[in-house]
Amino acid sequence: MKLSEVKNILPTLENVSFELENGTFVPEHFHVTEVGMISKHFIDCGGAVRTEKKVNFQLWDANDFEHRLKPSKLSNIIKLSEEKLGMKDAEIEVEYQGDTIGKYALEFNGKNFVLLSTTTACLASDSCGIPPEKMKVKLGDISNQNTCKPGGGCC
Repeated sequence: MKLSEVKNILPTLENVSFELENGTFVPEHFHVTEVGMISKHFIDCGGAVRTEKKVNFQLWDANDFEHRLKPSKLSNIIKLSEEKLGMKDAEIEVEYQGDTIGKYALEFNGKNFVLLSTTTACLASDSCGIPPEKMKVKLGDISNQNTCKPGGGCC
């Protein structure tokens, strides 16, 4: 989800809530402690130089159990970040503390923002010798209609 999408959603909400994919919620007294732009300049295992820019939200919950972040407050934090940091529209990455700091993608399910698990991947699989995954098919699932028959002209 891009920053522009979040900005369009916020005015339609009464409350800001974040939910993990497993259905648990970030405690409602969370804070957004950082909004920023993260730039990553790197080289992949195939030798290609790459750049990546993301908007970062850092969520944190403390022991101030009465705290509630309102949509207008988050909108103001975003606006200030755009003005002071020159932040542009980009995909959002959310940092949230679990056993360690996790990085999540973001989507909206019509009511809550959902933190989506992210994974690593090889960006140069064609260069570093990783064989492509083969599709697994059970022989019993293959239809007899698509098989060759003697004299059928397909072999």
